[in-house]
Amino acid sequence: MTTGTTGTADDAPLLAMQPPFRAFFDDPRWALAIIRATVLEAAHPQIGAALADNSTFVAHPWRRLRNTFLSMRRMFDADPAVRDREAARLNRLHARMSGSDSRGRAYDAMDRATRAWVVATLFESAVTMCRLSGQPLDQATMERLYGEYRAFLAALDGDAGELPEDLNDFWRYFDRVVEDELENTEAARLILYRLFDHLPAPALLDGMPALWAAGRAVVGPLLGAITVASLPEPYRRKAGLAEMPGTPTLMQGAYLAAGLTRFLPEGWINAETIIETLSLSPDSDDPRARTVTALRARMKQASALLRLLTPLSGDAGPGPDPATSQGTGGGQRSAEEFFRQVLDQTGDGYLDWPDLAAMARELATRLDLDEPEETRLYDAFAAWWRELQAALDTDGDGRVSADEYAAAVPSLAGPALIRVAEVLFDATDKDGSGTINAEEHRALFRTAFHRDITVTDGTYGRSAFVGDFLAFMAGQRRNTAYDALLADA
Repeated sequence: MTTGTTGTADDAPLLAMQPPFRAFFDDPRWALAIIRATVLEAAHPQIGAALADNSTFVAHPWRRLRNTFLSMRRMFDADPAVRDREAARLNRLHARMSGSDSRGRAYDAMDRATRAWVVATLFESAVTMCRLSGQPLDQATMERLYGEYRAFLAALDGDAGELPEDLNDFWRYFDRVVEDELENTEAARLILYRLFDHLPAPALLDGMPALWAAGRAVVGPLLGAITVASLPEPYRRKAGLAEMPGTPTLMQGAYLAAGLTRFLPEGWINAETIIETLSLSPDSDDPRARTVTALRARMKQASALLRLLTPLSGDAGPGPDPATSQGTGGGQRSAEEFFRQVLDQTGDGYLDWPDLAAMARELATRLDLDEPEETRLYDAFAAWWRELQAALDTDGDGRVSADEYAAAVPSLAGPALIRVAEVLFDATDKDGSGTINAEEHRALFRTAFHRDITVTDGTYGRSAFVGDFLAFMAGQRRNTAYDALLADA
């Protein structure tokens, strides 16, 4: 795979070096910059349509954040085999995303000009991040960084030529796209106005609605205001995004404060550890679960105190009962809860193919499936969707509503879903023995799902595996290994 080079013929491929970009991974400023870049991506009509139709960022933003972060780390890994494998996975993922937006305009996630814009927003937001935090990049560093991003685009089988070779020409390209192509898309509005206001709690804070609602009520509007103030002025004007008085100062202060973390001792901030910890549930078999459990106990005390002092938990609902939602074995979800938490992966209120494709994508990613196994999994989910559509889509609109699902819940676990479970079993049973041994068990449930299961003879048979998966997907059981993949926010 071509990764692209700059400079003389003796230069090493840029992605094989230790790029400055990798330093951003554990930089708190990058959290602000990546939100800004995502809005600029979503404002592109092709990307916005693809996000609205296929992305899980509304219903499962924390899971989407984790996956995006880990993917970017793999794409800038020092090992070329890791980079190539991740690039191939991303290309297969995007090749499955195409369609049309609400105005009938076609979109294709493999469109080269569109992929170039994604990379352009990441680079421009990195430069803006440094400038706003009082650490502007010098010209040489900026050019080196730009070369890395062009190489990143080439590594994705994109055309690096879609981005100007010269950095000065890039700025003209960026301004032209902002002026002529970006729109006030539904996806951009969702990120700016719905996501921040209704952001679900990460697993760490699940079940403490008062504490989460109080924090979100303060942080959500601040993040929205900071993001809007940091966007290019021509786009703000075109999209009608009003800049509230004082927000430029607030934005500058946020970036400056985040930039001060450079004075902390090295290793104090590790983004991967933070993201993984937020994703852990107290009943996880992960070694960090004890710390998480102790932290949750303190947070529950704070939440209880806050509930006495303020009614802020109103829009968050009463929250799940820990006795039923977190206890071993758990209980049965209601049809409405299962539809919202598991089936409606895109958060649009309906079950259709993009929701099942998102499930297949999450399972394939977490299990690190190779192309043949991944294709089998997608094919099995596609067959399941045809089965569901035939059984549940009573009004023939091509999708399944929550009411249609609730009226025919038993139809969910049909033969096609059994094939999905069998594909997962075969992908886990690496030695083809017909059982999942201790090593395979650790790889599947501990490494991929952060969960453990109880087996009496040290193995997990096909029938037990299929039965457990069907019980989860039929909404019969909560708090299983699969919650970490398909139900957690």
